[in-house]
Amino acid sequence: METKLVGFMLGLLLSYPVSTRAENFSAEELNRRAVERRAVEAVIWGMPAVNYDLMLQEMLTKTPGKVNEVIYWGKPLDWHNQTLTPNPDTLYFMTFLNTKDAGPIVIEVPAAADDGSLNANFCNIWQMPLEDAGLLGVDKGKGVKLLMLPPDYKEKTPDGYVALQPGTWQSYALIRSNLKSHGEADVSKSIAYGKKVKVYPLSQADNAPRTKFTDVKDVLFDSTIRYDASFYENLNRMVQSEPWLERDRAMIDPLKTLGIEKGKPFSPGAETKKALDAAIREAHALLAARYDAGLPPYFEGTHWTFPAPQDLIQAAQAGYTETNIYPTDTRGLAYHYAYIGIKRLGAGQFYMISIKDKAGKGFDGAKTYRLHVPPNVPVEQYWSLTAYDRETHALIKNMNRASRASNVAEVQKNSDGSVDIYVGAKAPAGKDSNWIPTDAARGFELMVRLYAPTKAFFEKQWKLGDVEEVR
Repeated sequence: METKLVGFMLGLLLSYPVSTRAENFSAEELNRRAVERRAVEAVIWGMPAVNYDLMLQEMLTKTPGKVNEVIYWGKPLDWHNQTLTPNPDTLYFMTFLNTKDAGPIVIEVPAAADDGSLNANFCNIWQMPLEDAGLLGVDKGKGVKLLMLPPDYKEKTPDGYVALQPGTWQSYALIRSNLKSHGEADVSKSIAYGKKVKVYPLSQADNAPRTKFTDVKDVLFDSTIRYDASFYENLNRMVQSEPWLERDRAMIDPLKTLGIEKGKPFSPGAETKKALDAAIREAHALLAARYDAGLPPYFEGTHWTFPAPQDLIQAAQAGYTETNIYPTDTRGLAYHYAYIGIKRLGAGQFYMISIKDKAGKGFDGAKTYRLHVPPNVPVEQYWSLTAYDRETHALIKNMNRASRASNVAEVQKNSDGSVDIYVGAKAPAGKDSNWIPTDAARGFELMVRLYAPTKAFFEKQWKLGDVEEVR
């Protein structure tokens, strides 16, 4: 009876179509598929750390700047700054911190005064926001001494400091020194104020050394994401230099499949390199498709969207402490087009993105478009519109400016206080002062920034309409 049953079951199995049975993969094919599959996921998971490392490596290899110092751009940003979606209407100061050898590091943020103010954001290497400082940060413009702690630090924090513990040895800050205008005198004043920031080891607090500042305004500083096998070299560097966060330990074995293993050199063979090349191309296509699908709209009925997926914003601001939520997919999406995390998004600044015009078409750099900005924009500082390269998400190369903003004196207002901004390869007659140039051979995308937005903005008492093609 048993023999007949086994025979019957075997016959039934063999009668199934081949497609319902296990495929006959070779060991080599299985290995290649595993590498490609896991390499795609590694890109999405590792995007924010690689994004960070690309900026760090640009500083270390192209400038005299070093960790635990400060680099800055001594003029409003132009296209030589090829970071992801930067702001060309403020002055950027950046500090890359490493507590591994130096121990706890102090970052002194000066109080806001007549000579200037800051908007500063502090993150770990995973771009998780740790704190905001400056005019609308934790100190409310009164100034603060932040203390960046090593991941293994267990001592009592000294009095007088706001302690931050990123869980990683490395961290960084983007510090924006606000501009009243783009005039030379105001730029100089903003630089001088930004240089009041101090960075030094806590161990030297009693006799703190002078903070070193390096001006990198003329450096081609390119941290756009490289969609080639070098991505995994950056990722490996982060794995080797940083402790595993508990929530990421599930990636240890998948990365080992790619040849990335803590304490061992990363030297993939020829076949693995081919699989990594295929995977990074697939990951790029996947992220681009998700971005093309659009982020959630901010103003219903328009193509102005939130700056990032809302689940990511909420999870990151909470330090990824929610047990059942860890949005690595949307995190990878966000950090392929931007960097930095903001603890209090909407307090110091808020952003909106548009990748399509009113008709639902992508922006064409050869055409001309108009954005009508209604009067009485609900901000206490300024608003701006910036154009970026659609493919790289960086400032459009070789353009003499990238934005128009309310703190630019020559921008013309209409009689009712509204403003019309034009974007395209050629300015309409008489509209040069309100024009953002684009590359006729490339697509572009737009970002609106609102610095110190008011309650009226979030209650949507004021609304920004879509960008329209000028016919």
